[in-house]
Amino acid sequence: MRKVQGTSSSRKEEKTVRPLKKNDHPRSLNKPKKVFEELRLFATDVDGVLTDAGMYYGESGEELKKFHTRDGMGIKLLQAQGLVTAIITMENTKIVARRGEKLGIPEVFQGAKDKVAVLCYLSEKYGIPFGQMAYMGDDVNDVEALKTVGYAAAPADCVEQVRQVVHYVCKKNGGEGAVREVIDKILAAKGLE
Repeated sequence: MRKVQGTSSSRKEEKTVRPLKKNDHPRSLNKPKKVFEELRLFATDVDGVLTDAGMYYGESGEELKKFHTRDGMGIKLLQAQGLVTAIITMENTKIVARRGEKLGIPEVFQGAKDKVAVLCYLSEKYGIPFGQMAYMGDDVNDVEALKTVGYAAAPADCVEQVRQVVHYVCKKNGGEGAVREVIDKILAAKGLE
């Protein structure tokens, strides 16, 4: 068993997760509508996905991030349909904890160096197979998580390594509504536009 350290619901805790098994890898997307219909969990990275990847610093050293409100509304729409929502990021800031709290995201993992381990933990906790999970990421530290889930997406301005492994590359950049773009596709497939 591996240990995953992160912040879930703004509390630091250590969680034990099982290692990834060979048969856990996602099915192909021959029928994307069916994949969307069966989705039960939506997870996303923060920097470059929920934000524009900029690191803004004020004169007194405070860090600022810009989030898109429509992405937030999209997350609320998924929650209203019973999907589990999660944030998985390597960063560790009060800003992310505050955003997760404001959106009512039940699973917020900060300082997550092994994002696949977090997905394993969530799979066990909620009884959700990887094929019924979606993940959005934009950089090399997201590649393994993107390859693990049933539906992988990335903002238009993602790095090339991510572009090669995702099922969908958005028309919008990170922090500019890319998350909502993917969520709208999921909701449309579920007949909930």
